[in-house]
Amino acid sequence: MQIDFVRELLTQNESSQSFLDKQRIENFTDTLFHFLFQLEDKKYLSEESINIRLATLRIELLSIVFNINNNVEKSQKIADDFFNALPEIFFTLKSDAQAILDNDPAATCLQEVYIAYPGFYAIAIYRFAHQLHTQEVILLPRIWTEHAHSKTGIDIHPAATIGSHFCIDHGTGIVVGETCVIGQNVKIYQGVTLGAISVSKDKANTRRHPYIEDNVIIYSGATILGGDTTIGHDTVIGGNVWLTKSVKPNSIIYSKSKSYSKDQEGYPEPINFII
Repeated sequence: MQIDFVRELLTQNESSQSFLDKQRIENFTDTLFHFLFQLEDKKYLSEESINIRLATLRIELLSIVFNINNNVEKSQKIADDFFNALPEIFFTLKSDAQAILDNDPAATCLQEVYIAYPGFYAIAIYRFAHQLHTQEVILLPRIWTEHAHSKTGIDIHPAATIGSHFCIDHGTGIVVGETCVIGQNVKIYQGVTLGAISVSKDKANTRRHPYIEDNVIIYSGATILGGDTTIGHDTVIGGNVWLTKSVKPNSIIYSKSKSYSKDQEGYPEPINFII
């Protein structure tokens, strides 16, 4: 058994054609995020110094990609395409931050959103990762979004499609699946799942996750499942709702709780657990 184990490790090393430094990959996303949104002295920097910093970040990404695929030309194209797309990503993220500020009475300024809101951080890392996903880069986007997942409890697959002015409030426990499509100006609270009805492997290349149209609000604990499920625009989904069917636009969907008083006839026997 020990010999087989050692041989298997050697085989893995021999078959691996790349060097994967997970910590370095995660550090890059944090460095990029901090540069874009948390560098307080940026107003004192010159245009030239900002361009130098961006060039340094580009070289770091190129180096990371090259260490994985060992292809200089391919790595240069990936880095170039990513940084060419960065201005559009940046302005989309500013719209997300503004949506959080506009929708959360507890938020006092954009700087607070940039620095203190895990929802904004998760959205930012998702948007970085989604760009690489559109460039058909496979491994890095997953590492980036899982890094954000580990820090925030928000799990957004890099292949999901999410429009601008996206607002996550609180955020912990949110799951957004691979084939999910979310429109513009959508607001999601903690514990929301946008998932698949079936998790069998033969569904891997099919649409499995819901389509959320523009201006939808989904309150905490709601679960919306299925690739054929569409939530129409300007709809409000209440807390703890379970949905596997489409909802027409301008709907309000909620679960009505039944309340009892202890002196009421037919009062259900409570279930008590001692842990």
